[in-house]
Amino acid sequence: MLVSDIMKTNVITLSPEATIAEALKLLNDHHIRHIPIVDQQNKVIGIVSDRDVRDASPSIFTNQKESETLHHQIQTIMSHPVVTIHPLDFVEEIAAIFYEEEFACLPVTRENKLIGIVTEKDMLYTLIQLTGTHVQSSQIEIKVPDQIGILPEVMAVLGKRKVNITSVLLYPNYKDPQYKIVVVRIQTMNPLPTIKDLRAANFEVLWPNLSMETDV
Repeated sequence: MLVSDIMKTNVITLSPEATIAEALKLLNDHHIRHIPIVDQQNKVIGIVSDRDVRDASPSIFTNQKESETLHHQIQTIMSHPVVTIHPLDFVEEIAAIFYEEEFACLPVTRENKLIGIVTEKDMLYTLIQLTGTHVQSSQIEIKVPDQIGILPEVMAVLGKRKVNITSVLLYPNYKDPQYKIVVVRIQTMNPLPTIKDLRAANFEVLWPNLSMETDV
C-alpha cells in the first residue's frame, strides 16, 4: 500500500506570516491538530500543532481580552525543519517513522511541493484495513516452521474450503525463532471446519485455542 492511497489531499495550510490567532481559528473550525506552514511556492517550511498554538495562547485567567501573543506570526512557534514523505513511499515503511520519531503527522510532498498529509489516525485506520478487522470474519493463528514454501502450503489447505481470505499476516515466533506465526482472517463465523483441515495437515493451530479432542 502506498502513501498516495491513504493521504488526505485537502490540506489546510498557512503562510509563515499568518498570526497565531488565525491558526487557532483554523484548528477549531476544521477540527484538525496540525497545520503545515508553506511559502509562496507551496514548499513546507514548518508545521504547527494544536499544542504549539495552545501553549502560545494566553491563559484563560488573563485580564486582557486579547493578548498581543495571538498577533505574533506563526513562524515564531512553528517546528522546522520538517520531515516529509513521498506519495510513492510504502505505508509499512513510514509506519516506522511515526514510531521511531514519535510524529503525529507527516506532510506529503512531490518535487518539494505539498500535496497531502498523513496523520497517526490515518495510520491506525490503515492498520485496521490491513489486518481485516473491519470485516466480519474469524481469526486463525497457525504456528509454522520458518522455511521456504510454508505459506503456500497453508493457503492450499484453506483453499479446500473455498473460504474468502480477508487478510494474511506473518510475524516471528518470539518464543522459538525456528517458527513463525501465520495469522489468517477468513470470512466465516464458523472456522471449525477449516481448523480441522489445518490439523489434518499437521499444522499447529494456536488460536482458537481448542482442545485436540474437540469435535470439529
